[in-house]
Amino acid sequence: MMTEADLQDVTSISRIGHREAMDIAAVENRRFAAQLASFDVDDWTKPTDCTLWDVRALAAHVVGSAAAQRSPVEFARQVRKGRPLVAEIGAKYWWDGMNELQVRERAALTTDELRAQWDTDAARALRARRRMPRLVARLPLLDLPAPVGRQPLAYLFDIGFTRDVWMHRVDLAVATGHTVDVDADHDGRIVADIVAEWAGTHGEPFTLELGGPAGGTYRAGTDGPTVRIDAIEFCRTLAERAPGEGILTHSLPL
Repeated sequence: MMTEADLQDVTSISRIGHREAMDIAAVENRRFAAQLASFDVDDWTKPTDCTLWDVRALAAHVVGSAAAQRSPVEFARQVRKGRPLVAEIGAKYWWDGMNELQVRERAALTTDELRAQWDTDAARALRARRRMPRLVARLPLLDLPAPVGRQPLAYLFDIGFTRDVWMHRVDLAVATGHTVDVDADHDGRIVADIVAEWAGTHGEPFTLELGGPAGGTYRAGTDGPTVRIDAIEFCRTLAERAPGEGILTHSLPL
């Protein structure tokens, strides 16, 4: 049974800083590579919760995103060439077109070539992210939809891109029926950071009991509702992969 001592106030969760974020990214990159290597031939064509993409297309997006992170020139190229695709696919934001471009440009690759490209580009992207000057990282150049809003570049380049890989690793596991590799130290830390940000975006009181290896018990304010849910399902709900009720109707892009 949960006791008061088990509850962690969300305001006491230390947020993930640059150095820790890079260590987390390195682990996540290895886990994503291992996941791609585990797929059977039939897995690559299965549909995902990202309804425009099957498993192969979703993997191509993640690989293409790593390519964008490796240099400002490549990032700008993808943004420029992706903009015309936004209206074509019925999307709203410039990054939707960028994501679509990433998938289309890798459509002719074999799955082995896609995996090899991930190994190369993920390593180069992480190196570039580690070396980004902190003055540049602090520039408030990101204007993201609510509830995120204006953010510095570090929001994406420190932990945001890693969250994207992590959430898509979950998407791929759900799509293929494979078990997602989850533990307290790595995945639990990502989840706790998500809880802290999410709580700050809506400001409502709650008690949150997250089950599974990545879980924990968290509280914000007093007299809020108690929500019991698996930690991974909690994140899927925030990311609108699954429906939410009550306080779980507050989303957070992941």
